[in-house]
Amino acid sequence: MSPIVLFSFVIAYFVILLGVAWYTSKNSTNDTFFSGNKNSNWMLVAFGMIGTSLSGVTFVSVPGAVGDFAGTGFKGFAYMQVAIGYLIGYAVVAFILLPLYYRLNLTSIYNYLLQRFGVVAYKTGALFFIISRTVGATARLYLVVNILQVFILDKLHVPFLVTTAVILLMILLYTFEGGVKTIVYTDTLQTSLMVTGLVVCVIFILNQLHLSGGEAISEISNRGYFNVFNHDVNSKGFFLKQIIGGAFITIAMTGLDQEMMQKNISVKRLGDSQKNMITMSIILVGVLFLFLVLGGLLYLYTTSKGAAYTEVMVNGKMVKQLVLNGNNILGDKIFPTVALEMLPPAISVMFIIALISALFPSADGALTALTSSFCIDILGLQKRDDLDDKGKKKLRLTVHLTFTVVFLICIWVFYKISDNSIIDKILDLAGYTYGPLLGLFAFGIFTKRKLANTFLITAVCLLSPVVCYLVNIYSAELFGAYKIGIEMLLINGMLTFIGLLLISKKERPEANILL
Repeated sequence: MSPIVLFSFVIAYFVILLGVAWYTSKNSTNDTFFSGNKNSNWMLVAFGMIGTSLSGVTFVSVPGAVGDFAGTGFKGFAYMQVAIGYLIGYAVVAFILLPLYYRLNLTSIYNYLLQRFGVVAYKTGALFFIISRTVGATARLYLVVNILQVFILDKLHVPFLVTTAVILLMILLYTFEGGVKTIVYTDTLQTSLMVTGLVVCVIFILNQLHLSGGEAISEISNRGYFNVFNHDVNSKGFFLKQIIGGAFITIAMTGLDQEMMQKNISVKRLGDSQKNMITMSIILVGVLFLFLVLGGLLYLYTTSKGAAYTEVMVNGKMVKQLVLNGNNILGDKIFPTVALEMLPPAISVMFIIALISALFPSADGALTALTSSFCIDILGLQKRDDLDDKGKKKLRLTVHLTFTVVFLICIWVFYKISDNSIIDKILDLAGYTYGPLLGLFAFGIFTKRKLANTFLITAVCLLSPVVCYLVNIYSAELFGAYKIGIEMLLINGMLTFIGLLLISKKERPEANILL
């Protein structure tokens, strides 16, 4: 299909989003932007959060991993181990963290740290979120923008920087006024289109392979793609590591993340917010399983069209590839290659729309959450008596625009680096910053000890990721065959907890503890 036609669908899709934004942002205020006036529908929030949880990277990486290699075998459906952990983590968020946030009537969840420990802990928590979300969101955004660039915009001779600027402008325009209220509706629309695209691709490939659902699962299993549980204790993919790590990833990156929580706490009642969280977690795991099924189907389909596994020498090392028509399509490349070059034009359009629908919820939510956190937590906007409502709104819009420019700069840096392995390391670094948040919140909730309002708190939170990084670098010398994997987040949180314990003191009995 012509790249001009494909890009015209991207523009049409954005116009629809802009229409939704215009409708939902009528008579919007700062409260509308930050919390949706505490009046969001829990069912819309639950469904829309699936799109936020599944970024564009997930859209191409989860299916692509199924036929990729982990040691001598395929990765297969091993991601389901993490998904099982997600269910545990979402339950913890729903029944431990959400009641806390609602009882304290928070707009920014990091206000808990202010009330529990003081200004330093509060600012430290907010700063870790801002750094982590900025790096993580822009890295994910880069990877998806790059797919659009390679398969569409390069053929139109549009520079990468222009592509990025246009996409960020799109996101800026439909989140500029409405904030949380707008993205609750746009995320619901985008999640619907993403899931529709996923289902259409699965059904079409099933028909092309002349397989029923059951037959497809059987064939995927016969090819060695269906393995779920890893029983190698020393492996990064050991099932207990993955399940426990998945649980703590959810607790930290959902329950302690302003972007994810601002939508939940925009629901009026706690009970509805909890229903939202549990409903979303169940649907999310189902959608992830469908992505894995799609991955298995993609590998069955490409091998039926002549793709073959081979080993080639790359930088002095033997590397396994899946080669089709002289090109390596293994991993992240397989879904876009099949959808845009091997399937009918209608499916190509569905893929592009679904990909953008996976891209926008993670990007627009991040932009809005970063604006909210910086305005409320760093600038103290809601407590600024020197500004009237118009002045506060002007400052909020300025921050929103500034973060858009920061996103543009970060994505441009990733593009100049042009190395996916470095991107992966940056994403890992972003994950490290949630460890101190996990430790801070755990220390506040599960102990009654006090922390002096000093920068020792910040020092502990900075030191913990550094120690974790060094442990990871020298893990072979320290632990032999044992490899640290997804559990690094938990280790990071525990080190922060221990560090805070060392600098804390007992609370006086008469003090009011915020639990």
